[in-house]
Amino acid sequence: MTNIRYQALEKVKTNALKNGELKKEQKKISETFGQNVFNVSAMKEYLSENTFLDLLSAIKHGSKIDFKTSENVAKGMKKWAMDKGVTHFTHWFQPLTGSTAEKHDAFYKPSMNGDGQGVESLSGSELIQREPDASSFPSGGLRNTAEARGYTIWDPSSPAFVLETETGKTLYIPSVFVSWTGESLDTKTPLLKSDELLNNAATAVCRYFDSTVHHVVTTLGWEQEYFIVDESLYTARPDLVLTGRTLFGSASAKGQQLEDHYFASIPERVHAYIIDFEREALKLGIPVLTRHNEVAPGQYECAPMFEELNVSVDHNLLVMDLMERVAKRHGLRILLHEKPFAGINGSGKHNNWSMATDKGKNLLSPGSDPATNLQFLTFFINIIKAIHSYEELLRAGIATPGNDHRLGANEAPPAIISVFTGKQIEEILKKFKKSGLTKESKKAEHKMLDLNIPKIPSILVDATDRNRTSPFPFTGNKFEFRAVGSSANCAPALTILNTIVAHQLIEFKSAVDKLVSGGKKKREDAIVSVLQKYITESENIIFNGNNYSEEWEKEAKKRGLSNNKQTPEALKAFVSDKAIKLFEAHKIFSKREVHARYHILLENYIKVVEIEALMIGELSNTHIIPAGYDYVHKLGENYDNLKETGLTNHANSIKKQVDEICTRINSIKTDVEKMNVELAKAHKKHNAAETAQAIAQHVKPYFTTIRNHADDLEQMVDDHVWRLPKYRELLFVR
Repeated sequence: MTNIRYQALEKVKTNALKNGELKKEQKKISETFGQNVFNVSAMKEYLSENTFLDLLSAIKHGSKIDFKTSENVAKGMKKWAMDKGVTHFTHWFQPLTGSTAEKHDAFYKPSMNGDGQGVESLSGSELIQREPDASSFPSGGLRNTAEARGYTIWDPSSPAFVLETETGKTLYIPSVFVSWTGESLDTKTPLLKSDELLNNAATAVCRYFDSTVHHVVTTLGWEQEYFIVDESLYTARPDLVLTGRTLFGSASAKGQQLEDHYFASIPERVHAYIIDFEREALKLGIPVLTRHNEVAPGQYECAPMFEELNVSVDHNLLVMDLMERVAKRHGLRILLHEKPFAGINGSGKHNNWSMATDKGKNLLSPGSDPATNLQFLTFFINIIKAIHSYEELLRAGIATPGNDHRLGANEAPPAIISVFTGKQIEEILKKFKKSGLTKESKKAEHKMLDLNIPKIPSILVDATDRNRTSPFPFTGNKFEFRAVGSSANCAPALTILNTIVAHQLIEFKSAVDKLVSGGKKKREDAIVSVLQKYITESENIIFNGNNYSEEWEKEAKKRGLSNNKQTPEALKAFVSDKAIKLFEAHKIFSKREVHARYHILLENYIKVVEIEALMIGELSNTHIIPAGYDYVHKLGENYDNLKETGLTNHANSIKKQVDEICTRINSIKTDVEKMNVELAKAHKKHNAAETAQAIAQHVKPYFTTIRNHADDLEQMVDDHVWRLPKYRELLFVR
């Protein structure tokens, strides 16, 4: 038992004791929630009344913060942070790497008079603006080494917070990141632009129904899925360490087929980790209220209550970082990859998206009688129209190499973008298309479910069932964008969603106003007329059946819907003339910014798949093939012994086994060589788009063939000889 796999299995026992020092007393969540956030309560305590009101106005109404206010906010924020033991601050931003970035600066400034003294300070200019090196982050050509200047700029709409680690406390200031020329180099800047665009467009439409509406807020409630593995088993799998997924691994005899992991009791070790993680999240004002086992063994989910979009996106990025930090304290590792294990459920990040007015009204709430609720129908139908018009662009927004492995099975939606409305809404839309708005309001019929068990109360049944295969289902008072990958930043996909919906609402208002101003129709009649036209134009995007079926794939093709299964193919929609026109018209991206992002996404795809290819070659040559040879040598000794003792039949059986193993080994060697040749050819292409396409078409197919041979070897080779931790251990050993 000297190989790395058995050493890792021995360490599991030690790691299981690392449950962190959890205090026995349990405080109420309300007592700790947001204690490390510079929230309204902290602002009131540490800011003057005028400064507090100015800052609140900036957060709620978007008013500019002047220099005097920024100076006062900086002093109060620094005092609040230092009272908590903070020594450093950082502008926390979201570069185009897909994760977050930070550079820490000390509050302490040494005295310049030579007395050896100093002072802790945070100026208004330091709060507003810092300057990281813009050329060292992905920019798609927007910046180069000779043009390195870039700025992080404070985002007051997302509250500052103190992050505690075992080595200290730091004040984090959420920020946007732009170049010296003003072009966005992050995911937050376009998200904020799209959010404001949607606010203005939706508010204008809302005023058809309520003239007192002044603001519309976009809301988001994400669901974060992830896997947990023991740290020692994780480090014994170089593919997990470097790529986040298992490039090899024969299926465990027991996977998820018994469906016994979903919502089952949370294992004690995992439960200890989750409690620890949740405590840290709650201190940061992240309303993580749900925890449970997901479908696949070793898979879990956490979810917060919905929040304003920008804050929710920041909180999700913070949660992913927190989960990984806290897991290490417990001898565990978090896998956020969309498909870390073949043959079982992958992980997604369902984005529950909606809009609400400043009066607190959810614009996607159907009310007691959706058929008579013209405001609901207006927003609902315009969203469907937007999805239909830009389904390829929306698919591009969730295109990543990891998501390519996940889409299309095991509760992950397919690459075909469609909308699930449910039968009730579908029928309402059909009647509306034909006859317009139902004038006579009728009392909603509440269907009750009675199990005829005296002790069990009757329950209210929802108007429609759920569809777990749809990429964009309506779920009662919101849309659930299920196609977003678990490792993704929500911002790029939601920037696109916000933009296309805002664009559609602007088009809608223009069409209605034209009919009204021309004297052709009264406003309500004009609204109905335009909406009826939209249903006719976009009903092909509605599908309420099984999105996994071959029939739907054929039907979707007939309807003219795209089915871009690979990232290089899907990303083309991002740089189409249609998309560029959309982004430029609404000043979300310039044409240069669109092409820069496209280039970055292609480069990321190329690099991710190349790393996987190199890892496949390395593991094949250093783990899998040597294990095969070790077992062949062992079998050879047995063969000689059997021959000497005259047991010819047994000897021939061993020879046949040796031949099978050697066949697999030779196939792996050959395919690895071919894969490397194709990878080299791909890098000789004229541009990143051609290289990415060549890698998808000619390199990635070898991943499957090499893996098949390796997984066959795993089933043939003596368990004590095999070096990589197996699926049964990674998924079930805690």
